[in-house]
This record gives sequence, C-alpha cells and structure tokens, in this order.
Amino acid sequence: MNKQLKTKGHQFFLFLALLLSLLACKNNTQENSAESNTVNGETLGTILDKLTEQYYNPDNTYAAGARLAHYDSLLKVTQDIQSSLNYAVLHANTLLEYGKEKRAVAELEKIYDYVKSVPASRLAAGEMLGVAYMRLAERTNCIARHNADACILPIKGLGIHQDKGPARKAVEIFEKILKEDPKMLNSRWLLNIAYMTLGEYPNGVPKEFLIPGIGQGETTTVKPFTEMASDLGIALYKQSGGTIVDDFDNDGNLDIVVTGWSLKETLHYYHNNGDGSFSDFSERSGLNKIRGGLNMMQTDYNNDGKIDIFLLRGAWQGSGPFAKVPNSLLKNNGDGTFTDVTIQAGILSFNPTQAATWNDFNNDGWLDVFIGNESLPSNNIYPSEFYINNQDGTFTNIASPQGLNIKTFVKACTSGDYDNDGWADIFISCLTGEKILLRNKGVKGKVPTFENTSQQAGLAQNKERTFPTFFFDYDNDGWLDLFICNYSFEQQLSFFLAKETLYPSNDQEGKIILYHNNQNGTFSEVSGQMHLNQPVFAMAANFGDFDNDGWLDMFMSTGNPNYRSLIPNRLYKNMGGTDFMEVTYSARVGNLQKGHGVAFADINNNGDQDIYVNIGGAYEGDAFNSAFYLNPGQNDNNWITMQLEGVKSNKAAIGARIRLKFTDNGKQRFVYRDLNSGGSFGSSPLRREIGLGQAKMIDEIQIKWPASGTVQTITNIKPNQFIKITEGKEGYSTINLKNIVFKYKSGGIPMCAPRVSI
Repeated sequence: MNKQLKTKGHQFFLFLALLLSLLACKNNTQENSAESNTVNGETLGTILDKLTEQYYNPDNTYAAGARLAHYDSLLKVTQDIQSSLNYAVLHANTLLEYGKEKRAVAELEKIYDYVKSVPASRLAAGEMLGVAYMRLAERTNCIARHNADACILPIKGLGIHQDKGPARKAVEIFEKILKEDPKMLNSRWLLNIAYMTLGEYPNGVPKEFLIPGIGQGETTTVKPFTEMASDLGIALYKQSGGTIVDDFDNDGNLDIVVTGWSLKETLHYYHNNGDGSFSDFSERSGLNKIRGGLNMMQTDYNNDGKIDIFLLRGAWQGSGPFAKVPNSLLKNNGDGTFTDVTIQAGILSFNPTQAATWNDFNNDGWLDVFIGNESLPSNNIYPSEFYINNQDGTFTNIASPQGLNIKTFVKACTSGDYDNDGWADIFISCLTGEKILLRNKGVKGKVPTFENTSQQAGLAQNKERTFPTFFFDYDNDGWLDLFICNYSFEQQLSFFLAKETLYPSNDQEGKIILYHNNQNGTFSEVSGQMHLNQPVFAMAANFGDFDNDGWLDMFMSTGNPNYRSLIPNRLYKNMGGTDFMEVTYSARVGNLQKGHGVAFADINNNGDQDIYVNIGGAYEGDAFNSAFYLNPGQNDNNWITMQLEGVKSNKAAIGARIRLKFTDNGKQRFVYRDLNSGGSFGSSPLRREIGLGQAKMIDEIQIKWPASGTVQTITNIKPNQFIKITEGKEGYSTINLKNIVFKYKSGGIPMCAPRVSI
C-alpha cells in the first residue's frame, strides 16, 4: 500500500469519526390550517405514512437499511481501491447500526487485516472491530438473554455474559491496539467494560490498561432497586423515546406510555391493573396507530379532567425533509381511547423538536404551550412556537408578535415561576450554547408578555452546549433553582469517562450545571460546591424523592448515538440541600445503554418512588429494553401523595405552588413543590408524591393556585395516605388505593425478554 493511500486512509478515518459524532439540522416552516382534521386533503396519519417512506433514504443518517443498500450498490461498481475501502468501512459501520453484528464483524475483520500495514488506519479499524465485537456481545447476552442485571454497571450476577466469545474477542483486539497506542482512551474504557462482562474486572485487566474503581467508590450507599420490567411485560424493546407515567383512566393507578422515535415504531400504553400486573392497551386505545416521537409529556389542554398526550417529533433529523415532521396532540376520550386532534386544535407545524413545556402562562385557567425547535444559522430556520389556549379546543400561535419565535438549536425547555411573582416563566437550553431565561411580565389584554433576563440573571455568561433542564427547589427555600447539563460531542463519551476517572480535571464536558436561585432575580452556579463534578452527558433527566426525606434527588439518562459511548445512567441523592452524592452503583440503576425519557413515580402505591426509564439508541441496531426499577423502600420515612384539581385554575393544577410544614426529628421543616411533570425529557405523574422524613403529622399544607392566585391552607393531616384537594373546597378527601405487590413470574429469577435475531 503506497504512501498516498496511507495518508488518505488516515484522513478518511478522522473524517469518519467526525461524521459519526456530528449532526446537522436544518429548519423550514410550513403553513397549516385548523379548519378540519385534514391539511391539503390529508390526515395526519397519511402525512406520517408519506414521511415514513421518505425516511427510507440513504441521505437520512438514521435510515440504516437504505444506507446499507446504497453502500452495497456502490461496492459493486467502484473500481478505485481507496473508494472501495472507504465504502467497505461505511458498509460495515452501517451493518452495526442496522443490528447485523455478525456480518459487521466479518467485514471489519477483513478490513482490519487489509490495513494492518498502515498504522493510523490499523488503529482506527481495530477500534471499530473491537466495538463490533462488543455490540455482538451485547446482542447475544444483554438482549437475547435479557435479565434484571443485564448491562447494569458494575456488571455482576446475571449480568456476567453467558456467551463469552464476543467479549473475549473484543478484549483481544483492544489490547492489541492499546499496546500500540496506550493513549486511546475510548478503547481503554471499553476494554475494562469487556473484562467486566467476563467477570474478570479488575484482577484480569492488564495493569497498564486498568481503569481502577469503575462502578465503585461511593461514599453514600442506598438499598438496591430491582429491575423487573421484563417480568411485568413493560420492557418494551425499542429505539430511543419518551416516557409518561400517569393515571390515564382515573382509577388511581399509574399507567405507562412509551414512545420510540422511529416513524416505524408505535406508541405503547401499559395499563396498571392494580393487582400486580399490567395489560397492553396499545391496540384498544388506538395508540398503536400513532407512530414516532422522541419525547412527549402529558397535559389537560381542554380542562376535562382526563390526561392528554403531546407527542414531539423531528429532533436530530438533520436537514431537508427529514426534519419536517409534525407533532401530535392526542386527546384522551375518557373511554380508554385517544384521538389525534393536532390539526383541529390548530397546532400542526413541520418543525424538528423534542422540547415543549405546558403551563398557564396568562393565568386564565387554561394550559398554553411553548415549543422550542431546532435551528442552525447556516441552515433552514425553524422558529420556536408559543400557542395560547383559546378555551375552545383550539390554540393560536403568538410567538412572533411576542418575540418568542426564537431561532436557535433548542434541545430542552422548562417553565416555572422563578421570581415568585405569580407568573410562569420559561427557560430554554440550547445545543448552540445559549441559556435563555424569559421572564413573564404578566398579561397585556389576555396575552402574556416576556422579557429576556438571561444576562441580568447571570446565565448568559455560560456558553457551554447544554441539553436537559428543569426548575426545582433542591434546597427547600421556596425559590426555584435551575438544572441543566453540558452536552459536548467532540469525542465519544467513553473517552471522557476514562479521562475523568484516570485524570480528574475541571473540564466541563458533559457535567451538570446547577444554578442556585439568589431570590433577587439572579442565579449562582453551585455545581462544584454541590460535588456535581462527574461527566454524565445526560440526554434526559428528572427529579424525585426516592428515599422520602423531603429533599429532591436526580436521575440522569445518558449517552449519544455513537456505539463507543457506553456509559452508565446516573442517580444522585440530595444530602439535605447542601450536597449531592452519587448512588448509581449501590442503587443498581446504572444501565450502560442509551437512556432517554425517565420518570420518578410510586407505581405500586406503597409510598416509595420507583423509576421507569426509556432505554434505546438512535439506530435500529441500538434498540434496547425499557427498565422499571422497583424501589425496595429505603427506610421508614413517611410520605403524602396529593392529587390537586383546579377550578378557576387549570383542571390539572399545573403551576400550583405547594408548601408543607411539619416537624421532623424535633426540627420544624418546610418542603416546597411545584406541580409539573418534572424534567424536560420524561414525565413523572402530576400527582405530588412528597417525602416527610420522620414527621408524624403534617402541620400545614398550603397551596397557591395559579389562575386565581388564592392561597388555600389545610392543617393537621396524617401522613402515609393519598388525598385529593380541590381549589376553593374546604379540607380534603381521602383516596383509597391498594398497595400493589409486583412479583417475578419465574419464582424469583428475572424473566428473559424475547430473543432477537442477530
């Protein structure tokens, strides 16, 4: 192989690494009409059918099948040696994306042998081959033999691979290339994980390649959760997507709705039967006819007391037609079925998004919605949208006249009253680095007006790319603080975790950014003093109180599309509002696969919050099983669960402010909560599940209702019960819910998911 070929090969692999990491997005807006349930004579279902066909296109980064056929055809006609090599590499990588690991391994073995005399190409091809063997190991073990320990860091118990062959080959390849270049931190991380799947970490890892302490070193531990989604029939095998846990039929038990982002994947609705089992209501509800959606959240847009669904599509889909995908507003009909009312409601648009937040921004008692879309200055522009509720089932987009038609790469947004003036504000997290805080100044007529206070609030100085976000009061001082997470993507994420473990630094890549509310319209970053120093690379995040101590904890769903990005999801325990400590490994929730929509919820009605996570990646070959982490009960702390119902305020009471006063171990405490669905990617139930520590009595519950502004106070409430509070109605009513016992179907041994072909 001549010198020119060697140089070109090196350049190609550098280009390929960037190609696999970077995503380009364009924007374009299309007019639509709400006069009927069709646009240009087509229903939304018909439109999605056509888009699904368009998606099967080799120009679509995520259409692995179409790209595979494209490279097949190119390889048949290409005569040039360098071009053939390039296409062969792309073909093999696409086989991995398509889930054909055995074929990918076979092709990469040939490529690895072919370029063995070219050092740079040999290392790049070797790492790809090692990754392919890791993917084959995951397919034959974590997926085909899925169990409660599968792919959870630290890998142990049933998580140790039964078929050790592929991981053993990965070890062999990674050791070869690391001996040649020990600085390949991606491969070093993956080598250590491969040894762990074999049950040989750390002692079996060559000393010079060992990354010590993976899955260890927690100074605070908690009782392990039990992953039992497969046993309950709710371990949906799918690509990345969103999660809602809430009560869709008003029977008091929390149901689960899950999406997959591909337009080939339908929604799934798992009905909680209240007897320890779930039933798949996807078909009977009609949700099996609704496809796609990377994110979703619940709402009650028409104030009928039934939880509706808002489904978001098009994010990360690049330029041209792949980005032009409509969202869906799914009306809950109250009879177990849902109807897509997007067009009738007047919110049909064709913009790429996964970011929206529902709140009553003009305090008229009806929920409005802000939608953040993905734009880049050099491509098509998709302005953000702001729909005001017309109180008749329709909405009007007033983003442009109100200056809310923001044109940037929005990845997440959240809403809450950060300045305690009675009006819901908006925060927008952007992959282009902007931190946009929009202060709601109140209504002019019936229209809310906003001002950009990012600079004054102290947020504009931070130029880091960020992804998930939420408002929450982590220190219970009555003022909303702000969570966001850095999301750099210049390297695969395994590189950053290896680097941070071996050489801790102050670098910001992938780290949590926590802002404390100074109670004067400004925020101060406190990430360092709260010990949130680890790179997590969260794509989704949510908060809850899993140990019922009254302090809000956080769960991070992590990853990116690259297969080298094999990193754990993370759980952080709030240590009394002064610190956060990671408890991922003792809690047994650190799944290595791509984490997405996450919800904290007391799914078995026993007072302890469980965690449901939508797991799976962007490519067809990176699908995985969703996880349900059952909380064993961390202690004997008390709790209260409240269902709020608005009258003058919106029926779902979104935006209500709650304050509890009680005595815990001789000390008077206050706990503050907002009513919302939590994080910007994944939706917890709208009922408030609040930990009380050791309090024997709640002295006072105070609720400030959003539309009326009235403050309602209830005193002397016993803990450990489910109650309902209605706006303007004295006292409360008790909701009788049965403690649900979930059991393994296999007598204590986790059930395996259906086998998947390789």
